[in-house]
Amino acid sequence: MEAYKERFIDFLLDSGVLLFGDFTTKSGRKTPYFLNAGNFKTGAQIAKLGDFYAEDIAASGEKFDKMFGPAYKGIPLVTAAAASLWRNYGRDVPYSFNRKEAKDHGEGGSIVGAAPVSGDRVAVIEDVVTAGTAVRETLALMASLGDIKVSSLFVMVDRMERGTGKKSTLRELSEDLDISVRPIVTVREIMAHLSAAGALSQDQIKAMEGYLAEYGGE
Repeated sequence: MEAYKERFIDFLLDSGVLLFGDFTTKSGRKTPYFLNAGNFKTGAQIAKLGDFYAEDIAASGEKFDKMFGPAYKGIPLVTAAAASLWRNYGRDVPYSFNRKEAKDHGEGGSIVGAAPVSGDRVAVIEDVVTAGTAVRETLALMASLGDIKVSSLFVMVDRMERGTGKKSTLRELSEDLDISVRPIVTVREIMAHLSAAGALSQDQIKAMEGYLAEYGGE
């Protein structure tokens, strides 16, 4: 595992974003761990998060013209990632995000920032994808703006859970929508790193293994 992935896992834990216990996901599944990006609360945290996204983007080698962050959680993520790409890699990527409701005064519209236009290749910046609904909505939004190719999706963590079939949600999205999907880390990498560090009990490991055995995707 790359060193930045290990640092990212520690960062999630230290920031109170990666939590262990008894939780229920939006889909109704009982899960022994949970990722709450809403627990990023400080300037230092969002700056570091942007650095991790930028490092993963740089490591991916993905080429794109613009970045897009779906409202609401994607807004600070795409902003922080764009700032870090410039600050640390000298890559000045235009970015935008959407309003939940289109503005009916001033310049109007639903896109804030460098709106994608026909011919653009766009990278979407998200936190955690569960069912993939928000990603599909983003693709529909891009299609309404013109002949725009969503070429890549960057997320914090791949929960490695089943989508509509036997495959994981992220694999389904990659294959169905023809996009490159890149998580900074996977749940398996989280388990491996924290287990090696002695930060997970045997009961916690057993619970996570059981969850993946029941809900994990191929």
